[in-house]
Parts: sequence; structure tokens; C-alpha cells
Amino acid sequence: MALLSKVRRIVWGAPATTKAERRLILKIDFFILTYYWCNYLDRANLNNAYVSGMREALHFKGTQLNQINTIFYGGYLLGQIPNNLILQKVRPRIWLPLTCLIWGFFTLGTAFTTNPTQIMVIRFFQAFFEASCFVGVQWILGSWYKPSEIGKRTAIFTSSGLAGTMFSGIMQGAIHETLDGSAGLAGFRWLFVIDFLITFPIAIYGFLFFPDTPLSTSARYLTPEERSLAVERLPEISKERGVLGWSLIRRVIASWHFWAFVLLWIANSNTEMYSTNAIMQLWLRSTGDYTISEVNYIPTSVSGMGIVVTLLLGWYSDYNPSRNRWHVGVLLSFTSITSGALMLRPPTEGAKFAALILNGCQFAGQTVMFAWANDLIRSDDAKRSVIIACMNMFSIAVYMFWSILFYNVTQAPGWFKGNWAMIAMGLFLLIVTLATYMLQRRQERMEALEDASRNMRATEDKLSMEDVAVNMPGHTKV
Repeated sequence: MALLSKVRRIVWGAPATTKAERRLILKIDFFILTYYWCNYLDRANLNNAYVSGMREALHFKGTQLNQINTIFYGGYLLGQIPNNLILQKVRPRIWLPLTCLIWGFFTLGTAFTTNPTQIMVIRFFQAFFEASCFVGVQWILGSWYKPSEIGKRTAIFTSSGLAGTMFSGIMQGAIHETLDGSAGLAGFRWLFVIDFLITFPIAIYGFLFFPDTPLSTSARYLTPEERSLAVERLPEISKERGVLGWSLIRRVIASWHFWAFVLLWIANSNTEMYSTNAIMQLWLRSTGDYTISEVNYIPTSVSGMGIVVTLLLGWYSDYNPSRNRWHVGVLLSFTSITSGALMLRPPTEGAKFAALILNGCQFAGQTVMFAWANDLIRSDDAKRSVIIACMNMFSIAVYMFWSILFYNVTQAPGWFKGNWAMIAMGLFLLIVTLATYMLQRRQERMEALEDASRNMRATEDKLSMEDVAVNMPGHTKV
């Protein structure tokens, strides 16, 4: 038992000091962290379908797949801030499942398209509603968890999305082998139908059980005492949910957090390019040496790498959250530079596999960078919500043209320019990570001085009150 307790502390952190808090954390862990994986399942399905017969059936030409992905991320970009601002006024338990249900129907519609143009339209609107999920749940995590807890939970949240990507590849391979042609539908069309059948009950689950935020929750599985405890155990929030207005713009733009974390996530997210542009699938298909099932199965190793590294680095970043977040940024800069260098001139086919699988490490940034932002902007809820949305929005703005310039399908199978772009973005990530850490240290020094000044004033006020009491008429000096 002692060994199990020690392992539990290493992996999941020290347990809460009271039984009531441990029970509260167990409940919110379960009902928040089970929600997310269908988002990436619905997003990854297009790349899997493309290499499983869609390209030929719908007569794709040139860079149309990249154009669809760019249009998707255009909708995703436009949806970032509106969705997060809506969450300031509409209960997350209503808005997040509603958007999940809507994008599920768009996924179903993709199964019956007949040309790439129809997919472009569907994916734009699907992306607008999908935009609610990632930054919305990141904001929710920052609302419920302490700095020492959030890295691990964000790691699980991110890993569940990677599991959706992995499952999509496995599912497409299995569908191609067993359902291709059933009921007159090609295997790639069945993928979208089955994705919808998975997404629909998850949306209903969200309507029933998602817990909102500590200050607004009405979840029946939380007692009144647990709702109070959820608020009391977190650092004080000076500006709570829903405090918007013109002052919000000033609070965001005038803050170093906005500029540093936006640039940090632009750098980190755009080192995921090999993985998010399905480079391994396209390369495997181009060789002619692998079956369609293998083209879907083999790239799941990238998501597998992402899950393992995300969980490990999420745990590590919580070990000392005020110091270790930047270590992860430095590590991920080196893994992206290494994968780009290997892809430039791979000495063997195995080296190319190694480079593409290594790039799965970059997904860990989704965990650590957003946990880092949540930690440092916790005192202003609306500002935190907007900055988290801006991190994703501006990174997507770069992604939209970056993928067309450096990672489009016509550049297969070498992606020479893309490899240099990967190395450059890795160097940029290193620079921005170090700059963000230095700004964090400056903020901590300023806060320490303010705390010392506040304590000194409190002490002076106390001494002043004692002097007044001593000099009051009738006071007897000893």
C-alpha cells in the first residue's frame, strides 16, 4: 500500500488534505475529462478518408485537400473569440454540448458529398462550432483546478483528443476492411456516419453532466458544500466570469501575457505540421508499398507518441508549476528541430519514420502552454478567456498559409521547404519560450514587492492603532 501511495503521488500529485476535497476533485475529474475526445475524432477523419478512397471518388485535384484544411481553420479562427465570449454569458453545460451536436451533424453531411467544393462549405461551418471546444474546455480547466493540478488534467484532456485521432485511423482501416460497399456506401463515407453516431451521445452526455464553472455550477452530483469548497480552494479572482466591456480590451492588449502567449502558441502549434497535415499518410500512400489499411494503421504511432509524451510532460510541468513550464518549451524546440533535420536528408526509410513519429512530441505543447497561461492569468477570468482564445486564433491564422506554402500535397514525398520551415519554427519556439519565462520572473518579482509593501503598510497601520489606544484617556500604562 505504501508503494501504491508513493506511485500515486508521483503520477497524480499529493492528494488533497481533506476527504471532502478529494471527493470533489474525483467528481470534477470524471465529468470534465471524459468529454473531449470526439472533437479530434471528427477533425482527423478527413485525412483518413482522403487516403482511403475519397481522393479518387470525389476527383480531388492539386492542393484541394490543403485548401479544405485551410478553409476549415478559417472557420476555426473566426469561432475562437465569439465562442469564448458566449461562454461568459451562456452556461458551458448548454453551449459546449450544443456546438458539439451541431458539428456532429456537419460531420454526417460530409458522408454524402459528391465533390470537394461541398466539403469546403461543410468544413468551414463545422470548424466554427468546433472552435468552442478546445479553448472553451481549456478555460474550464483553469476555472476548476489549482496550479499544481492543472498540468496533469490538461495532459489527459489533450491526450483524449490524440486518442480520438488515433482511433480515427484504426477505425478507418477496420471500416475499409469490413464495411466498404455496405448499403451502397464506400468505406470512407461510413467513417463520417459512424463518427456522427459516436458524437451524438457525447453531446447528450454533456447537456446532462458537464459542470459549468465553480461559481455557476448547478450539477446535481455536487452538494452545496462541495460547490462552496470548489470556489474557496482556488486563488482569489479579482474579475469574475462575465466582466466584459471596453476595459477588457485594455486589460488584454496592454498585458504582456497577450503578446507572449500568443507568440508562444504560434510557435508551438506550428511545429505540429508533420502530424496535422497527415504527412506520414500521404508519404506512405505515395510509395505504393502499403495497403490502404496500413496507410491508416501505421500513422497511429504518431498519436501514440503524442499521448505518452503529453502525459509525461504534463506531469513534469506540475512538479513545480512556477518553474517547469518553460523547460517543456525548450525540449519541444529541440524535438521539432531534430525532426526537421532528419526529414531533410533521411539516410534510411527508418530515419524518416523516426522523424515523423518524433514530431508527435509537439502535441505536448497543447498541455503545457495553456496550463502556463491559465496559471499566470488566473486573477482575471474574462481576460484569461480572451487570451486563451487569441492563442489559438492567431496560431491558426499562421497555420492557414503556412500549411499551403510548406506542407501541401504537391510537395510530397520530400516537403523540402517544409523541413526548413520546421527547423525555423523550432528556433522561434526556443526564443519565445525563454522570453516568456523572463517576463514571468519579472512579474513574480513585482508581485513579491507589492506583497512586501502591503504587509509593511498593514504592520504600520497596526502599530499606529496601538499607539492611538495607548494615548487614549483612561489608558493605564504598565
